[in-house]
Amino acid sequence: MTRKQRRLTLIGGALAVLAIAAGLVLNALRDSIVFFSTPSMVAEKHIGPGQRFRLGGLVQPGSLQRGDNLAVSFSVADGSATLPVAYKGILPDLFREGQGVVAEGALDASGVFRADTVLAKHDETYMPKDVADALKKQGHWKDDYGAKPSASAAPQPAQGAMR
Repeated sequence: MTRKQRRLTLIGGALAVLAIAAGLVLNALRDSIVFFSTPSMVAEKHIGPGQRFRLGGLVQPGSLQRGDNLAVSFSVADGSATLPVAYKGILPDLFREGQGVVAEGALDASGVFRADTVLAKHDETYMPKDVADALKKQGHWKDDYGAKPSASAAPQPAQGAMR
């Protein structure tokens, strides 16, 4: 074997080992790549008690209950499934019923998600209060900031366009 052939064989072997290692790592992390699991995904995957994951969805209206020593319980839903959540600690300022939430923790034996971290999600129209106040002072505030688009805002056909 010539020197050039040995070098090419060594490079090819190194690339093959690197590809196999990358494939093994991606295979091991495929369930962790998802940012969060919805209640429906939790039911489909049959996630067992004690296995840590992130749960995401909307806080069900009327499900928030506050207890002693900062204990809070609420339900997270994704439209087709609901999962009860228990958390002990201070909730984020944006946390409220009907709002998106991502919680990190594990299921207990009774099927309740025991969260140790709760993050509130906001929509794209969110604006911090101090920024909104600054815009109001400068006269650049628009009344439609934070407003949801309504059906009446849909474009209307011009008169006479349809006959």
